Amino acid sequence: QVQLVESGGGLVQAGGSLRLSCAASGRIFSLYAMAWFRQAPGKERQFVACINRSGANTKHADSVKGRFTISRDNAKNTVSLQMNSLKPEDTATYYCAAVISTMGALPEDRRVYNYWGQGTQVTVAS
Repeated sequence: QVQLVESGGGLVQAGGSLRLSCAASGRIFSLYAMAWFRQAPGKERQFVACINRSGANTKHADSVKGRFTISRDNAKNTVSLQMNSLKPEDTATYYCAAVISTMGALPEDRRVYNYWGQGTQVTVAS
C-alpha cells in the first residue's frame, strides 16, 4: 500500500505557473506508475499526465501538452507536475494517483489506478 499527499495548489493569474508535488510513503515507490488527474465541478475526473516507473517515459493529455510536464524523483519518492501558461480552463482539483505496473506502462485510464491522494485545488483567474 502507498499513501499519497499532494501540495502546491493555489490561485494564479492566467499565463502564470504552478508546480504541484505528490509525496508517496509506504511500499517501494519505483514499483508504481504515477499520474495526475484533475476534476472540475460537475465534470468527470480526467487524465492529465502519467509517468512510468523509471521516469524515462511520459504521456500528457493533448489539452496540456507543451504547457505541463510530469516528472518523478524515485530517490525522494515524489512526483511533480510543472504547469506553465495556465488557463482558466485548467481550474480544477488535481489528484495524484499510483498503480503497481510493469516497467514501461503508461496507463491513462483512471480506473486502473488504485491509490489516490486527497487532491489539491488549482484556480486560474482570467
